[in-house]
Amino acid sequence: MLPLRQPFMPMEAKSVDEIPTGDEWQYEPKWDGFRCLAFRDGDKIALQSKSGQPLTRYFPDLVEAVGGIKAKRFVLDGEIVVPSKGGLSFDDLLQRIHPAASRVTKLSKETPALLIVFDLLVDADGKLLAGQPLAERRPLLELFAKKYLKGQDRIRLSPATVRLADAKKWLTSVGATLDGIIAKRRDVEYRSNERSGMRKIKNYRSADCVVGGFRYLEAKKLVGSLLLGLYDANGQLHHVGFTSTIKNTERAALTKKLEKLIGPPGFTGNAPGGPSRWSTKRSAEWQPLKSKLVVEVCYDHFTGDRFRHGTRLMRWRPDKAPKQCTLDQVKQKKANLMKLLK
Repeated sequence: MLPLRQPFMPMEAKSVDEIPTGDEWQYEPKWDGFRCLAFRDGDKIALQSKSGQPLTRYFPDLVEAVGGIKAKRFVLDGEIVVPSKGGLSFDDLLQRIHPAASRVTKLSKETPALLIVFDLLVDADGKLLAGQPLAERRPLLELFAKKYLKGQDRIRLSPATVRLADAKKWLTSVGATLDGIIAKRRDVEYRSNERSGMRKIKNYRSADCVVGGFRYLEAKKLVGSLLLGLYDANGQLHHVGFTSTIKNTERAALTKKLEKLIGPPGFTGNAPGGPSRWSTKRSAEWQPLKSKLVVEVCYDHFTGDRFRHGTRLMRWRPDKAPKQCTLDQVKQKKANLMKLLK
């Protein structure tokens, strides 16, 4: 019987703006996927999400891979990703969570997943390692990978370094395709469900966008969020996301400014409220604007023709022509993320 019982909550990271430095830190790439704890106890295999929910049924390809490891008892901590053209496709990963077993089986063959492991909580002898500091766990993980993961296509070891220069090279070598950097304290044990021993530094990017519309706050008739647009090669303005990081002290003046610009064209391509998994009743409640205003926003990911999360308003760009705000600026440059996995 494994010395860890499910659900076992993984150690988490606190978001910071700068990479911490010092001898006590270890650095790893931040992978864009689903956090996963892989449990094996003989013939029993379970994949668990960050929230403690089972992932086993959605990734039969990874269950098969874990079952193919010669070690019979272990617990690995890692990230499930779906490789695509040298990078990672979060959209393909999302599609893997499907209620129909036939669809799950089909996608496991069409878009097979990869488990990138970065910690070992129970070793092949069934020994609990979670109480040991990372400086001791990491070498044991590397020995485990050398002995049991060699030749495994579906399970790979994440690189790690104690040199900050090496971590920065990851960012420069693969650029915007890398999600960021994870920094971990080497002198602390595995702190389940805590953020005190890990830091994450996102690889943020910026883009200039047209303000194609806005939404009011629910409680007051003041601007709540700006709706962002980018032009395609045919001159169509597509809704690509929003920003709601507006200072309360600026809402009244900004609302007056925006209300003067209410009118067509708004978005001439994809518009807010169109069919999507994120659509709500409130999605259709927005005001179109004349294409006059440009803002620079900070974002983490652009996938599926939109910013995946809300963006942060950085500044207004009166010097920028709206027609200069094109989709070209958010297209990911080709880079092979897989070359970080040796």
